[in-house]
Amino acid sequence: MQPLTFRPILKSTIWGGERIIPFKQLDCSQSQVGESWELSGIRGDESVVASGAYERLTISEVIRHEKANLVGRECYERFGDEFPLLIKFIDARQDLSIQVHPTDEIALRQGKQRGKTEMWYVMDSDADAHLRSGLKCRITADEYKAMVADNTICDAISEYRVAEGDCFFLPAGRIHSIGAGCFIAEIQQTSDVTYRIYDFNRRDKDGNLRQLHTEEAAESIDFNVADDYQTHYERRKNECVELVSCVYFKTALYDLDEPMTLDYSDLDSFVVLIPLAGKAECTDNEGNRFTLRAGETTLIPATTKTIHLEGEIKFLETFV
Repeated sequence: MQPLTFRPILKSTIWGGERIIPFKQLDCSQSQVGESWELSGIRGDESVVASGAYERLTISEVIRHEKANLVGRECYERFGDEFPLLIKFIDARQDLSIQVHPTDEIALRQGKQRGKTEMWYVMDSDADAHLRSGLKCRITADEYKAMVADNTICDAISEYRVAEGDCFFLPAGRIHSIGAGCFIAEIQQTSDVTYRIYDFNRRDKDGNLRQLHTEEAAESIDFNVADDYQTHYERRKNECVELVSCVYFKTALYDLDEPMTLDYSDLDSFVVLIPLAGKAECTDNEGNRFTLRAGETTLIPATTKTIHLEGEIKFLETFV
């Protein structure tokens, strides 16, 4: 199989900015694009192949054709025709709402298919960009509800000034919010379950306060407190730098300025490459040639054994 690229699914939002269109070099006039869904198996928002033998098919249709050849044997046994990850670029001109996602167990109890664990990698953001992640003081569920009601819930959440390269792992249950000025690559479970805790009394385009999910969130929040919620790692050139390893995905960072061969011969999984900056010319073990360039997420099938890259490029690598 050849590597696959997909048509982006652009989402305009009340908090969205103007970075995504030029970053992806799209000929598009859509404004306030808060999210580009790069690779999605969410029903109703499934990614469509951009070119090649499977052009115009959805990711689920390609999986039905190729099964384990595309995603790997174990992955196909776990998820069937549903692609297990959702990959996004997010551009926040304003603060997003304070949110939480349930665990798989809680989501099932609440009538949802699954919960959501995710991670953020901060890209080239504003100098004063910030985000929130995790509780900084111990509160009860009742205290949480009172703080939402009196507009003080942000006082209980850890806040970070962030810059390019910062990384945050967000297990289900961790309260969080992307702040104004952030440009982020997000990797998460295939789930669109989000409970909005607090939205700064912001109104939608029709003048209405946006819906909150106070009760569902109270059941989902992990009320434990940690000293630091940021993922710390050593930044190294021309090496695989592991960022996150959990039961839902494993993610590494590569920052290359010399040739490298990626070896997937022992891996029973697809691989998603998410280029953040630069460009590289690539050749896989089957002789397929393709270009990795900033903003163009590429799905590498499980049948691929090696990829040789030449160029200067920074990218995330993720798989299950």
